[in-house]
Amino acid sequence: MSSNLFIAIEGTDGSGKSTQARLLAERLTNAGHSVHTTFEPTSGHIGRLLRSILKGEIKADQKAIAALFLADRLDHLLREEDGMVKKMQEGYSVICDRYYFSSYAYHSVYTDMDWVIECNRMCAATLRPHLTIFIDVPTDECMARIAAGRESAELYETTEILQKVRTNYLTAIDKLKDTEKVVTVNGSGTIEEVAERVWLAYTAISDKR
Repeated sequence: MSSNLFIAIEGTDGSGKSTQARLLAERLTNAGHSVHTTFEPTSGHIGRLLRSILKGEIKADQKAIAALFLADRLDHLLREEDGMVKKMQEGYSVICDRYYFSSYAYHSVYTDMDWVIECNRMCAATLRPHLTIFIDVPTDECMARIAAGRESAELYETTEILQKVRTNYLTAIDKLKDTEKVVTVNGSGTIEEVAERVWLAYTAISDKR
């Protein structure tokens, strides 16, 4: 059995998930693993369009945004040269900063969650994470981090929306508890404290392989 794992790191904006994805990758690399780190939206053509929408440079309907995220995700999975499926086949452990739980949480602020899940069914069938780590941080704390770290907020970065997103994450995790392996990690505290919690979540699943 292959020992490489696919790990998705999730959380609301300001949760510190990108930092934790990087630290987990560094720790695995230092332990001798071959690691491929990636993120969504991607840096591809569709991903760049999405980033323009998130920055408010382009306006789009929320269902269209959900569809663009799906298209970007399928391209992310299936690209011949560096898609996540190929990287898994090559023996890399893949750590992805956001995956389909982000769509479930964010897009269902505006539309039916079951519709979003159904739209992403092909992605789940193509590559389901061995583990999704949800970095859970209170919304007020996330907003304070965003305000301290950026000159301007992006599309979803308001207290009202991020509170709904956090609730939707918890709803989706419960709804899919029989098919998805998700561990919720307390994202409050120092970066090092959170990193240790993430590592414990990772080792718990890797030890069972």
